[in-house]
Amino acid sequence: MKTLPPIFVAVLTAWSVSAATATAPIAPEALEFFENKIRPVLAAECYECHNAKKTKGGLRLDYRAGWQKGGDSGDAIVPGDPQKSLFIDSIKHTDPDFKMPDKAPKLDDAAIADFEKWIAMGAPDPRDEPPSEQASKPSWADLLATRRTWWSLQPVKKPAVPEVQNPAWSEQPVDRFLLAKMAAKGLAPAAPADARTFIRRLTFALTGLPPTLEEVNAFVAAASSNQPSAVSNATDRLLASPRFGEHWARHWMDLMRYAETHGSEGDPEIREAWRYRDYLIRAFNADVPADQLIREHLAGDLLQTPRINPDGFNESILGTAQFRLVEHGFQPIDTLDDQVKAVDNQIDVVTKAFQGFTVSCARCHDHKFDAISQRDWTAMYGIFASTRPAQVTIDTPEVLGKNRAELERLHTQIKTGLADAWLNTAQGIGQRLKAAPAGAAQAVANAARVRELERKIADLEWSARQTIQPKPVADRPTNTAPAPFAAWSFDKDASDSLGRVNGHLEGDAEIKNGRLRLDGQGAHL
Repeated sequence: MKTLPPIFVAVLTAWSVSAATATAPIAPEALEFFENKIRPVLAAECYECHNAKKTKGGLRLDYRAGWQKGGDSGDAIVPGDPQKSLFIDSIKHTDPDFKMPDKAPKLDDAAIADFEKWIAMGAPDPRDEPPSEQASKPSWADLLATRRTWWSLQPVKKPAVPEVQNPAWSEQPVDRFLLAKMAAKGLAPAAPADARTFIRRLTFALTGLPPTLEEVNAFVAAASSNQPSAVSNATDRLLASPRFGEHWARHWMDLMRYAETHGSEGDPEIREAWRYRDYLIRAFNADVPADQLIREHLAGDLLQTPRINPDGFNESILGTAQFRLVEHGFQPIDTLDDQVKAVDNQIDVVTKAFQGFTVSCARCHDHKFDAISQRDWTAMYGIFASTRPAQVTIDTPEVLGKNRAELERLHTQIKTGLADAWLNTAQGIGQRLKAAPAGAAQAVANAARVRELERKIADLEWSARQTIQPKPVADRPTNTAPAPFAAWSFDKDASDSLGRVNGHLEGDAEIKNGRLRLDGQGAHL
């Protein structure tokens, strides 16, 4: 028996391994891992450049035989060996000139670990056939599955505070994170500011205004005498200042696009807009928690226990005024389009301010980068559009319910009185019908009465016309105007009393009591 040359043995061995890989069944757990962890990321991050239409670098990643063939740089994926796989090097950004995905952020560490695990498993891939050009485009389901794994969409977790070399620099946990990052970059905190600089920075930060000379001197004196409470006392004083709420409410108002007019043509006034402004100032000065403030902005009119102002009115309901701070046409041509524009603005402001998301783009299409679909925008539109803008009272529930019992009593009394009146009237209908003349005779009498009244009206009108008609003047020339060539008096018919231009009644036109009557539709003379 002849022995095959080594090169043929190698080729046959490689072919048999490839064939075995292509036909070998995939374990259920491996298939589940690929479908949940690998396919969505490939579809979302790789198919755009490595598909049926565009094979960048000679590599396709939209089916198994594509990556098994490799690319211009060699084997992209070596089953069982992540370290030899160029694909792993590219997504880890090991080579600064060979980073994937191209022109996009680096994949997070969890996704990279999933690819390493998948390759170590032997790169199980059920995609036997190359997809069509259309099918190789990522589906929204795949994109959404990948985007939902982003760190920004994960539940908030409380991380451990890092250990730092200089813990005395600050007792605040947030500062520990900053200090740890600075140390990792070889940086050190700046030197502490002197007392005069510090009080200016603190005052500007909390009130937006410079400190007075007296305030600066008082703080410098306290800091010079090493009073441990100098900073806390100055901070408490500034936080208690009404200027604190005025300064920080301004930033919140920028997020909520506060204005006192609606813009657009005419720039109509937003009545009572100042109440929302003052509501924010009071909220910041009262240190209202952020979650409570957001709740009032979204549904302040529905809270079971609203915040009540010491002056005796409902504070929470004022938060919903932000929904009315929209551009509003003075006289819109298309009212439905104007409503869509207003609601879209409400969605845009709420999602940007409270979720850090630009959702408004999904009005027309699924988001290109975020995990937001057009279906999400439409669902929010249904909620916001179901409300009706109106002016509401801000009295407390107790004030609103003060006269409720009396109003309900009067309502019952009025309702009962109306029912009794209706019943009494209904009981006399029979007698009135019996006392009335026969229907036909009554109709004839009514018609005669109408004709008589119409005749009298015509006589009055004729007399009035004769009264206001100019009287002839003796010395007026008789040939100052052309003589009429036709006249219709409509006494009996439409005949011409001067010439031969006799009229003909068409449609439902009629002459009655010296008048030509037209129905305004098809009747004419």
